[in-house]
Amino acid sequence: MPENLNLLRAFGGVFFIFWTAFNTALVDVVGSEQQIPLSVVKLWASAFGGEIKSIAAKYSGSQLLQKKYKEYEKDVAIEEIDGLQLVKKLAKNMEEMFHKKSEAVRRLVEAAEDAYLKHEFDADLQYEYFNAVLINERDEEGNYLELGKEFVLVPNDHFNNLPVNISLSDVQVPTNMYNKDPAIVNGVYWSESLNKVFVDNFDRDPSLIWQYFGSAKGFFRQYPGIKWEPDENGVIAFDCRNRKWYIQAATSPKDVVILVDVSGSMKGLRLTIAKQTVSSILDTLGDDDFFNIIAYNEELHYVEPCLNGTLVQADRANKEHFREHLDKLFAKGIGMLDIALNEAFNMLNEFNHTGQGSICSQAIMLITDGAVDTYDTIFAKYNWPDRKVRIFTYLIGREAAFADNLKWMACANKGFFTQISTLADVQENVMEYLHVLSRPKVIDQEHDVVWTEAYIDSTLPQAQKLADDQGLVLMTTVAMPVFSKQNETRSKGILLGVVGTDVPVKELLKTIPKYKLGIHGYAFAITNNGYILTHPELRPLYEEGKKRRKPNYSSVDLSEVEWEDRDDVLRNAMVNRKTGKFSMEVKKTVDKGKRVLVMTNDYYYTDIKGTPFSLGVALSRGHGKYFFRGNVTVEEGLHDLEHPDVALADEWSYCNTDLHPEHRQMTQLEAIKRYLTGKEPLLQCDKELIQEVLFDAVVSAPIEAYWTSLALNKSENSDKGVEVAFLGTRTGLSRINLFVGPEQLTNQDFLTAEDKENIFNADHFPLWYRRAAEQIPGSFVYSIPFSTETTNKSNVVTASTAIQLLDDRKSPVVAAVGIQMKLEFFQRKFWTASRQCASLDGRCAISCDDETINCYLIDNNGFILVSEDYRQTGYFFGEVEGAVMNKLLTMGSFKRFLVEFNLCSWWHSDLTAKAQRLKQTLEPCDTEYPAFVSERTIKETTGNIACDDCFKSFVIQQIPSSNLFMVVVDNECFCDSVPPITMAPIEIRYNESLKCERLKSQKIRRRPESCHGFHPEENARECGGVSGLSAKPSLVLLPLLLTIFSR
Repeated sequence: MPENLNLLRAFGGVFFIFWTAFNTALVDVVGSEQQIPLSVVKLWASAFGGEIKSIAAKYSGSQLLQKKYKEYEKDVAIEEIDGLQLVKKLAKNMEEMFHKKSEAVRRLVEAAEDAYLKHEFDADLQYEYFNAVLINERDEEGNYLELGKEFVLVPNDHFNNLPVNISLSDVQVPTNMYNKDPAIVNGVYWSESLNKVFVDNFDRDPSLIWQYFGSAKGFFRQYPGIKWEPDENGVIAFDCRNRKWYIQAATSPKDVVILVDVSGSMKGLRLTIAKQTVSSILDTLGDDDFFNIIAYNEELHYVEPCLNGTLVQADRANKEHFREHLDKLFAKGIGMLDIALNEAFNMLNEFNHTGQGSICSQAIMLITDGAVDTYDTIFAKYNWPDRKVRIFTYLIGREAAFADNLKWMACANKGFFTQISTLADVQENVMEYLHVLSRPKVIDQEHDVVWTEAYIDSTLPQAQKLADDQGLVLMTTVAMPVFSKQNETRSKGILLGVVGTDVPVKELLKTIPKYKLGIHGYAFAITNNGYILTHPELRPLYEEGKKRRKPNYSSVDLSEVEWEDRDDVLRNAMVNRKTGKFSMEVKKTVDKGKRVLVMTNDYYYTDIKGTPFSLGVALSRGHGKYFFRGNVTVEEGLHDLEHPDVALADEWSYCNTDLHPEHRQMTQLEAIKRYLTGKEPLLQCDKELIQEVLFDAVVSAPIEAYWTSLALNKSENSDKGVEVAFLGTRTGLSRINLFVGPEQLTNQDFLTAEDKENIFNADHFPLWYRRAAEQIPGSFVYSIPFSTETTNKSNVVTASTAIQLLDDRKSPVVAAVGIQMKLEFFQRKFWTASRQCASLDGRCAISCDDETINCYLIDNNGFILVSEDYRQTGYFFGEVEGAVMNKLLTMGSFKRFLVEFNLCSWWHSDLTAKAQRLKQTLEPCDTEYPAFVSERTIKETTGNIACDDCFKSFVIQQIPSSNLFMVVVDNECFCDSVPPITMAPIEIRYNESLKCERLKSQKIRRRPESCHGFHPEENARECGGVSGLSAKPSLVLLPLLLTIFSR
């Protein structure tokens, strides 16, 4: 027994030592926590929350506005939006608008063809036309230059206030062409008859903008007339014939294999010219075309080895990828053309059988400095007698020793031969093949209407002169080909050119009633290839304070902006012109890509008849699915619209002020007033929208007097911390009140046209409205506006809250109100609250003034609004306190989201040793853009972080009735080993096999409905200025050739 007792005593001693050590460690950790008592932080948060909400509610007038809408609750009708009916109605509206544009183009086609039919070519014709470059230019003696006589130009608001002549068109001729070439002069002369049709079209449809005729001879007639300015080198690079709208209208879809001779004789300038020829051919290919490029000497070299034996879509990304690889070509060895031709024919045949590609025209483009044979056995095997594959031959260099063989190859295969001696010759000679491919369409006299996807043509003078901060204007073009109707030239299939008119994307948005789509809802349209025509996300993205965007915005696939649809369910249904519904959770970036809104969208879609487009509408679940109608008298509404603080969304279409020139100077507010008073009976207005505007004007009117009384009370806001109060309603109506003079405003741009994200736009509600709608009703959302500069220089805080009609999720959000205050005022309120304590003697055990802790105020996206280091304001919290942010993510207090997934973006890779020159190569990549959102259910959290030799404690406490959190962090323990968490994009590189798979993968697309690849009456003898075959094929082939040329 004593032995057992001693053993127990010994064990007890050890246990006591262990318990003491453990308790000491525990006390150390708990003691670290006790430095930041949760109850004290909770007290600070409650005090600040109560104070700042009181200020925000008082100066915004939120409770008054909520009360006023409640008073009308019994008089309003709430309706659930029928998404399918809505999208069908919008598609019908767009169809009618597109039809009007098509009819304008059709009238131009008829006028042009009639004018050409009546014209007789005169090689000696002298005609003084208005040359767009030379108009109003004088020589040293003050006399007008030849072709540059006086041309009246007047700024016109319908054409972005550019100086134009709405009575006449003028003519641009490419720099590399002679202004007085007989073909140009004759073409300009007969096309003068288009002037009266241009003017008549504009009178019929005043919403039309630029109309034009692009001649097959190269000149470009544009209405209204405008002055063109050469670049610094005196050059105008624009050639209408290589614009997307021209090529799409002139030719049918095509599969093309380009063969480039890289034998030893092609060294030096010849190879340079050959590469430029390939690049120019690529310029002429569009999204409905497919291609590949093979270089050959005694072996075959696919320019992109990954795409051996197949063709890829000629979208912008693929063409740029191949252009980069052209630089790797070098000349050596012997040219074995027979191997290349066999490969090209086999590839076209096999690709055609896959059912992919254009399933229309096929062509082989041969770029070489000569051919020693006519290779008739190969053509006999693969191409005769049907000649389904056209052969276009480009002889590089001045020598003509092998010209006859190349001419024969082109002529025997319904193609065209041309010789390119210098770089200056390239573009004009490449264009010739387009006119050959257009022959079947011309003979058929099929005036197919074509529409392009959204693009920017930055080479046009009107694009270059626009100075609005949105940059260049996004547009689509409707175009139709113009043919010769002369019977004697019918078999030659002479294309005269293409007529077209531009339709700005903004014009499409006018047909979409934003008020019916809700706060987060939007409409979008895509082409038969899945590329975007219009989408609110088709706008500049922000990176390091600078806008970045795809060149010309063209070829942006729907999957790049609706990236959560990983399986392309929505995209493919729309490409296939189906009507239906699709739902998914989405993460929408706002505030220059720094914040994310998580919601569930319902998508409704259908096709737009008479066009290659499909239309979609996205409605957010919850309040976004409901609409309400209020009712007040016109007299009441008109009275309250007269208030000076009332404004309407400039980009919304309450009334169509474009239809009549006398209405174009009117604001939307003026138009509504004149419409309702009967002073402008010709105005066409949206009666339903105007009725709701009147209702919102009446309900929100009392807030003006409320704000005025606050402003007049000198005891209120004595330190002028609150500067602006504002409200917006679901109808685009807004009111603004300044509590300080305009010159005293800290943020001069707020709520102005320069501040695009914070005003009502054609495709979105203001940012403060959208964010408030996702907050718990009755609470405010606070934020610091982000600057586009690399450092955030904002000195203001915006607070806003949503006004709901009912107290449930089925209630539409009818309005949002808010204030903007000085950042210094807001921060002062925070520091005052953080010095409070509950002790009776007034002495606080802990304060944010203590050096042992750091206090922060962050928002629900993790951005710092208040920090002891003022320079950290606007930073992401993870950059300052990486260890704490990492712990919050681990604990689930914050979530990290991937907010963009750029499937087709491109980035510059590092310089490679192989390059041996300062050139960067383009590689495809996926780019992850992280964003962070707090978990709503978490109100308070404490935590400890094990660092290298200490425990770092922290407390995070939600600020009541807000999107804010107070974070108090132990400053005595340093966690330098934990890296900061940033919002920098993460670029994912791929190995060669994955890159190859991505290049090969082709998304579902729908071919254009028409195809004009061949016509039995086509005269194939027009093949490069050769009246007959100069080469001498064997006698065995003569009967076959006679058969071919009789077809």
